[in-house]
Amino acid sequence: MTLSTEAAAAVERFAGCTSWEARARLLMQEGERLVPLEAQERTDANLVHGCESQVWLVAHLDSGHWYFRASSDARLLRGLLALLLVRVNGLDQAALLEVDLQQWFAGLGLQRQLTPSRSNGLNAVLRRMRALAEGHP
Repeated sequence: MTLSTEAAAAVERFAGCTSWEARARLLMQEGERLVPLEAQERTDANLVHGCESQVWLVAHLDSGHWYFRASSDARLLRGLLALLLVRVNGLDQAALLEVDLQQWFAGLGLQRQLTPSRSNGLNAVLRRMRALAEGHP
């Protein structure tokens, strides 16, 4: 698995955390770095179904590479979304299909945060990304 510069930097940031508290703080900071969605982007059409919290996802294709922006009403989920976006942004469709969420978050030391509910929600976001990439919203 080849990581983008941004994804590799995220792995380094989390590897430097020596305690769960430091990891949780960093996770919240990641969420604060998300670019906010405009009001007109927070529509039902961009709402991801299958998440307990509200999550909106916007996609953009540029030269065969996918770029996503997302937002959520849940603070912790925003951090997890930010890390998911770091992992998937810039991938082509084939690479997007190969992303393993469990492996990515385990590599960041965040498997503890992936409760069944959050894991289901993040998987719903990834499924939506893949559907958009396949042209089936």
